Amino acid sequence: MAIPNYTYLKLKMPSPNGVITVESTYKHAYDYDVKCIEYTEAIVEVETLIVNLDQLGSEAPDSKHHAGTFEPMEAIKLVPVDPICLDDQALRISATLDIK
Repeated sequence: MAIPNYTYLKLKMPSPNGVITVESTYKHAYDYDVKCIEYTEAIVEVETLIVNLDQLGSEAPDSKHHAGTFEPMEAIKLVPVDPICLDDQALRISATLDIK
């Protein structure tokens, strides 16, 4: 049975002793509107972050490999550090390097 009037920022409703009128100011209505818009924008940002996190989670690298493992992307070649000495010390270089 309440009747809102948005132009005058009044809400009127009947009571046993007469009509009850609830009033507000334009500044209060403006401040409340700004808060509602900020709240809505925050909700949209949170939902966007959740979607982005879900996408990043699906793009996560394989759990078998961690940052401490090194696997070369191309073929490697072992080159001895000292060709005269036959110990196990060797450098690993790319097998696809030019001779230049």
